[in-house]
Amino acid sequence: MNFSFYIAKRYFFSKSKNNAINIISKIASVGIIVGTLALFVVLSVFSGLREFSLSFSNDFDPDLKIIPSTGKTIVLTNQQNKEISEIDEILDFSKVIEERVLFFFDGKEQVAYLKGVDKSFIKTNVVSNKLFNGKWLTEKTAEVVIGYGVSEKLSLGLFDFNNPFEVYVPRKGRGVIESEAEAFNKAVLFPVGIYAISEELDSKYVFCDLELAQQLLEFKKEEFSAIEIKLKPGSDENLVAEKLKKCFGKSAKIKTRAELNDTLYKMLNTENVAVYLIFTLVIIIALFNLIGALIMMILDKKYNLKTMLSLGAEIKNIKRIFLLQGVLMCVVGGIIGLFLGVIIVLLQQKFKLIMITQNLAYPVVFSVKNVAVVMLTIMILGFLASYIASSRVSKDIFNQKN
Repeated sequence: MNFSFYIAKRYFFSKSKNNAINIISKIASVGIIVGTLALFVVLSVFSGLREFSLSFSNDFDPDLKIIPSTGKTIVLTNQQNKEISEIDEILDFSKVIEERVLFFFDGKEQVAYLKGVDKSFIKTNVVSNKLFNGKWLTEKTAEVVIGYGVSEKLSLGLFDFNNPFEVYVPRKGRGVIESEAEAFNKAVLFPVGIYAISEELDSKYVFCDLELAQQLLEFKKEEFSAIEIKLKPGSDENLVAEKLKKCFGKSAKIKTRAELNDTLYKMLNTENVAVYLIFTLVIIIALFNLIGALIMMILDKKYNLKTMLSLGAEIKNIKRIFLLQGVLMCVVGGIIGLFLGVIIVLLQQKFKLIMITQNLAYPVVFSVKNVAVVMLTIMILGFLASYIASSRVSKDIFNQKN
């Protein structure tokens, strides 16, 4: 093994007398460097886009959410409330009620979710820090905080007392409806704040006080749509979920943030795999140059190898020479490509060289995981390419005449 590595190292650093082989070797090396660089940069860019996409849902969704197993409501008893409070990993929790309702303002209508929240909501959710204008709602009032999308669609501003902002909620019950009052619970709301998170969320929710939502939706005092939980930093969400399952039994489901956005996560993971496979194919194409360069070198060094064979070297040792030479080319090329890729990613992170919009830089994330994935990919593919090329070494080559 030491003999094969020594010769492989000599061949790697020395030039061939045949200029064509030198050119092919350089092309192969450049292909490895560029392929590694491209794969790392693309994975870093995708990691940035993934983080950017998830930032919107991460800003809005809780760490854990308790929802009913069946139906639309979950009952929270005093004992369960106490048990949740006693879980050390939980920083705070909020009881919420949400339902699709109809909003009216100045002749315009909009269907959106009315979300009733308690005083702990601002501790479990950062939406109160995302206010575009105004302030957060006050407890036990008809004040609401609307999304920028709702505000835009209804042409609704803050503290507009000339036109009432009304909400209509279908009443529970059966029988013949003879008037609007029998069909809907109605209330006049007062917008005091506008939040801006993302286009989808800005048009989805209108926040109000929990008691007002209970009255409009005819919920009992201990009935809620969900319980949203904020964990302490570093807490194991799966461990807390197990504790909550023991507390609620089969009456509730415990969902993590990833499970709340499982469709988004699946889409991003699928795109990540697709991008990886596409650029891995680019590296595979580049490694055909490596195979060609090694085969040309085997033919060029045929007489030197024949001498080694005569001195007692075995065919497997000679094969190993070119296997190791190809691996060396991949390792060195991969390191150079990764080094250049890391520089590009760090420069983009620090100086924002490429912009999507005037105020938004193209997101990139430097990740040790991406470094490991790229290096492992180039090593595995490089080893296979080198193995294919080195398998051309046989006694038949040495017996051939020019």
